[in-house]
Amino acid sequence: MTEPESNPGLVGPTLTVAAVARRLGVASATLRTWDRRYGVGPSTHNAGSHRKYSPADVERLEIMRRLTLAGVTPAEAARVALSADATTTARSSGSSSPADHGRGGGGRVVALPGASPALRGLARAAMALDAPSASSIVVEHLQRYGTAWTWEHLLAPVLIGIGDRWETTGTGVEAEHVLSEVVLAALPTVASTLPEPTTNRPVLLACAPEEQHSLPVHVLACSLAERRVGSLVMGGRVPLDALAAAVLRCGPSAVFLWAHQPDVVAASLFNQIPLTRPPAKVVVGGPGWDQQLPPAVVRVQSLAEAVEVLTRAALG
Repeated sequence: MTEPESNPGLVGPTLTVAAVARRLGVASATLRTWDRRYGVGPSTHNAGSHRKYSPADVERLEIMRRLTLAGVTPAEAARVALSADATTTARSSGSSSPADHGRGGGGRVVALPGASPALRGLARAAMALDAPSASSIVVEHLQRYGTAWTWEHLLAPVLIGIGDRWETTGTGVEAEHVLSEVVLAALPTVASTLPEPTTNRPVLLACAPEEQHSLPVHVLACSLAERRVGSLVMGGRVPLDALAAAVLRCGPSAVFLWAHQPDVVAASLFNQIPLTRPPAKVVVGGPGWDQQLPPAVVRVQSLAEAVEVLTRAALG
């Protein structure tokens, strides 16, 4: 097994594609595709050996991995990951712009390289705990562009940026909570204006036991509603017995389970989902599903893929 090799020309060790794949939890073929199609790949090469990933390369891939898991398309995720280089370089050289210091000396800035005015406006509103302004931006985009586009191009980048800020500084978690509540309030408002579902059996949307991050399932429900696919949302921390009872009572066309953290997934979970006639398709999403899944379980990698798989299941 090939592990990191030191390289005097780099700060930190270089990694093989296999080592990076293990670190990120993706297939080596995925990394090669990201390199070939989007230019997010290894930057070092020694004569007579394979190209190796530097620490900076791995940072870019981590950004891309987080964004794609949140439903951002690989092309857009690559653009954000590659544009982050300029910000990193400026910070490491000691240069800065007025935006780096925030307004009024507060320093409440989310790093969003190359962001649109709407992205920056939403991030500012969230960091200022200005729920009305944030709500106005979110509702406008949901109504104008739809849920999937708004999640991919507006909400996910801001939430990830706030999360990255918290990891770096230990501050900003209150902004994440405010923005999440804004989105949770906006989604049913928008969904109430959509036509009635045309499907007979709902899609059951729930989080794995002990999983508290329920926002993705609410976003998915609104995306399905735009396709006129009915759903039943159970939210976060759904006990296995409650999930089983709901499956028996509503006879769903599909069951979708979200998990953000691996430690919230019970090994016996799938054995406790009752069999129905006709059987419900079981679909899982989120980075928490890092274990071997039963053959009949479908794992989706993005919001768009989840919508497509669940819509097909609902339409039968």
